[in-house]
Amino acid sequence: MDTQQQTDAARPVLEGPDIARVLTRIAHEIVERAKGADDVVLLGIPTRGVYLARRLAEKLAGITGRTIPVGSLDITMYRDDLRMKPARALGRTEIPGDGIDGRLVVLVDDVLFSGRTIRAALDALGDIGRPRAVQLAVLVDRGHRELPIRADYVGKNLPTSLRETVRVQLAEEDGRDTVLLGGKPSS
Repeated sequence: MDTQQQTDAARPVLEGPDIARVLTRIAHEIVERAKGADDVVLLGIPTRGVYLARRLAEKLAGITGRTIPVGSLDITMYRDDLRMKPARALGRTEIPGDGIDGRLVVLVDDVLFSGRTIRAALDALGDIGRPRAVQLAVLVDRGHRELPIRADYVGKNLPTSLRETVRVQLAEEDGRDTVLLGGKPSS
């Protein structure tokens, strides 16, 4: 393998069992901080954040013995880069039947990078209702924030350079669970 191929190769930093373990830890942290998770609602940011939110809801149900409401929050129309990128399909926003007003909403996403996706999610959330509080759970925090946003629950802090890529693959979407570091940036 030449030097360029070595530079372009992605290496796994989390595999399936690691992802399951960090989601279990995050679920326990949510229960502890929310004092039982009685009023918690999980909202995943499409695409992979939705799958992670569903997995977290299962783990929370196993810990608390209660069903935790879970939904999705499409942020497409709230992004600040709509004019700069090609048109994209709208995702789906699904809010649990009891809504989010007065509840603790935990936004769930796969990778926290600049913070712009989360800013868009906060804007979208404001149009849907008024939660008691909003927290953020991410599988990977890779740094390089452009906005003052910090995750409350982090699966793995992964310091990266701006040239590196972080790709999350989940079985529901990609056929396997892994987090890859490196490789060519996606266009």
